Amino acid sequence: MIWPIITPILWIVALYLSLVYAPTDVVLGASQRIFYIHIGAAWVSAVAFFVTLMLSIIYLKTRKDVLDAWAAASAEVGTVFTTVVLVTGSIWGRVAWGVWWTWDPRLTTTIVLWFLYLGYLVFREAIDDRERRQVYSAVYAILAFVSVPISFLSVTWWRTIHPIVISEGKFEMPGAMVFAMMAFFVAFLSLYLDWMGQRARQHLMSEAIAAEREHAARR
Repeated sequence: MIWPIITPILWIVALYLSLVYAPTDVVLGASQRIFYIHIGAAWVSAVAFFVTLMLSIIYLKTRKDVLDAWAAASAEVGTVFTTVVLVTGSIWGRVAWGVWWTWDPRLTTTIVLWFLYLGYLVFREAIDDRERRQVYSAVYAILAFVSVPISFLSVTWWRTIHPIVISEGKFEMPGAMVFAMMAFFVAFLSLYLDWMGQRARQHLMSEAIAAEREHAARR
């Protein structure tokens, strides 16, 4: 796999662009730089949950174990990245707003999204029967995805104090900042592909071991 090699390089480039290349924000100062990580993690978490959605839909049509394994792996990484979103957002909010948390529509919908996908992971572990777990998890993932567009569109649907990065199809920041932000998006995307692949293989291995044990017990 190429991702373990490419990912560290992309992260070094992203860190350089965000810490050195991108200019310091005139209002927020150096604290604004955490937004590059924040936005990169947010965008890739949405990609991860969309992948889980599509794989879950295809699984319900084909009932192939490999699709369930990749769907679960994608949801796991997406949940980790959403945690990064919440943590970095809270750190930035403490500097910009003076509080660690406020029930702003964007923040509220994001934490609801996080709880839903955390629930997805817990739900999977609570069901012992493999086929039932896979079917129920796929249905859960399809329903949970509704929270993703709601979270991302909350800044346009309701009044919010959350900064708006893209307005009317344009980035509301200088080009150097956009470049640094996109670099972190690519870095997080590479990390996502690396982690998802590793977790999917672990899921498939666990399923194979469980099936072998079940087969041996029947002898």
